[in-house]
Amino acid sequence: MEIFSNTVEETEHLGAALAEHLLNSGRFPAFVALYGDLGAGKTAFVRGFAGVLSPGSRVKSPTYTIVNEYRQGKKPLFHFDLYRITSEDDLFGMGFDEYVDAGYCIAEWCEHIGSAMPEEPVIVRIEKAGETSRKITLSEDL
Repeated sequence: MEIFSNTVEETEHLGAALAEHLLNSGRFPAFVALYGDLGAGKTAFVRGFAGVLSPGSRVKSPTYTIVNEYRQGKKPLFHFDLYRITSEDDLFGMGFDEYVDAGYCIAEWCEHIGSAMPEEPVIVRIEKAGETSRKITLSEDL
């Protein structure tokens, strides 16, 4: 599925729509793998996603902490920034597999995790299509 977003708010809305879909489908735990260049809108997408799953949480990129935990919803949400991950040992040393089994996970820079990708991820690719517009591609059996 390909969708075009023309504003940050539209990108956030798409993140919220995906979270609503996952909730309504009863899919838990779930892993959302985000791909996109710097400044593409990955964190904006996560803000919308978290607005549904953990209302009132202040979302920021977990660049230095690698994972932010949001627990203001009924089920936990874990937001990863995997940009600085260099090996599967790095992932498993931080308990990645435990997070994946425990809640909703949404991860930026999934190109860094290789074969450690959880089964049946929802793949979201965000590409700049103009100054403020984005092409967002979702793939999975939604």
